[in-house]
Amino acid sequence: MHTEIPIDEGYLDMDLLRFTTAGSVDDGKSTLIGRLLYDSKNTFEDQMDAVEATSKKRGDEHINLALLTDGLRAEREQGITIDVAYRYFATPKRKFIIADTPGHIQYTRNMVTGASTANLAIILVDARLGVIEQTCRHAFIADLLRIRHVILAVNKMDLVDYSEKRFEEIVDEFKRFASRLDNIVDMVAIPMSALHGDNVVDKSKNMDWYEGPTMLYHLETVYIGSDHNHVDARFPVQWVIRPHSDEYHDFRGYAGRVAGGVFRPGDDVVIQPSGFSTKIKAIESFEGPQESAFAPLSCTITLEDEIDISRGDMICKPNNPPKKGQEIDAMICWFSERSQLQPNVKYYLRHTTKEVQAIVEEVKYKININTLHKIEDDKTFRLNEIGRISLRASAPLLYDSYHRNRATGSFILVDLQTNETVAAGMIL
Repeated sequence: MHTEIPIDEGYLDMDLLRFTTAGSVDDGKSTLIGRLLYDSKNTFEDQMDAVEATSKKRGDEHINLALLTDGLRAEREQGITIDVAYRYFATPKRKFIIADTPGHIQYTRNMVTGASTANLAIILVDARLGVIEQTCRHAFIADLLRIRHVILAVNKMDLVDYSEKRFEEIVDEFKRFASRLDNIVDMVAIPMSALHGDNVVDKSKNMDWYEGPTMLYHLETVYIGSDHNHVDARFPVQWVIRPHSDEYHDFRGYAGRVAGGVFRPGDDVVIQPSGFSTKIKAIESFEGPQESAFAPLSCTITLEDEIDISRGDMICKPNNPPKKGQEIDAMICWFSERSQLQPNVKYYLRHTTKEVQAIVEEVKYKININTLHKIEDDKTFRLNEIGRISLRASAPLLYDSYHRNRATGSFILVDLQTNETVAAGMIL
């Protein structure tokens, strides 16, 4: 017998927060996420039984909550996080997607991938070690990817006798470094012990000097509504819908995902790159006709006039069109182990719903991501290296700066021969 599982309507409408965790090896990142899931009642009994059994077998002193998140066998055996693992959980206030990213420098590309869609980054620091090179690197990548909200999680406070003085030293040190970054607008520092659960979900009895929120409370209440760009209207067309059925004989709709701004039926719009003007007739989504559409809603827009529009075109408002051009200046992170970035080599460039060929005209500099110093004398990019390049595309792109809009300001480069994604880029 098949029974339908009822889905709580309220759950579907709940706000979603995507966050990423970053910390160097042994900072307790996996333990922290395990603690968060366990204390917020987001684990199943059989999961906990398996974790308990494995902990005993390994001879661990406590139940090893890190085993809840390290999914790959190699991760469990070596006690390190290798790949990005996504975890989903919910509380009555919000839904969450965690991108648990590795901290090692050789996995920088994994961190960039996991953090690229995050609203918030949790940067872990071991209270004994304080702010180290890795911490600065993680903060720099969070800033580069325009993550506006950061939790500085000062972990293992139990190993420094829950010292308020030590906590304040670390926060001051991190703030000194963060003052050199541009995008982090909201930073909250929380002293915690993931092992014992202090200030993760429940208030710590050992640190009554700390008056701020617990980590879960901050995750539930941080305001991310202004993170999407609701000013610049951008709708990259992904698919033209022509059913050719008797019922919808003349239907022509443009499907895609709103990348910015707000669209409403009756709005004047301009189709880029052709420049033709028309009005929006209707907006349809999975749930039926919509009064408005804003990022990140997927929907179908119908227009009042028949205009030649295809995949890769963009529906915009007349008042603030996107930039249009073939010369692109960008920061990139190199992803490929097999190849190095070479000037004057052709790649496929995938940007929103458009794919063009592009050539790297100039490598301007690479960045030492531990010191933020520019390296200008080495022009090849190898795995995990970050820096600034200029590209020329074979056809004009419709783009915004990444700083203004993550969706229309990002792209990937793909190798023409192997079809491997070799780099991710952020347009300046």
